[in-house]
Amino acid sequence: MTTGWPDEYYAVIFTTQRTDAEMAMYGLTSERMIELAQQQPGFLGLESVREDNGLGITVSYWRDRESIAAWGDHAEHRVAQALGRKEFYSWFQLRIAKVTEERSFGLDDLLG
Repeated sequence: MTTGWPDEYYAVIFTTQRTDAEMAMYGLTSERMIELAQQQPGFLGLESVREDNGLGITVSYWRDRESIAAWGDHAEHRVAQALGRKEFYSWFQLRIAKVTEERSFGLDDLLG
């Protein structure tokens, strides 16, 4: 189990295809959403990757479904969602999964 996390938790998997929209505005918005998500009750962590062709996957981890719903309804996050649909993404897919088990290799040194 990841240090300090509950035995079961949720993963929100956000897969996107970026448009050619202005990168500076996207970067600022993305950074702000990460900063804001980290401040939300129930937030546990985040992992994100993006390919050169614009395909990206961000996985955020949450204690429960209520925390995910509250984040989805956060006013500033709602503005960013609308901007994403209008400017930043040609498509996206969002999945929510319950994590009931995890395994890792080589993370002992990273997690302390």
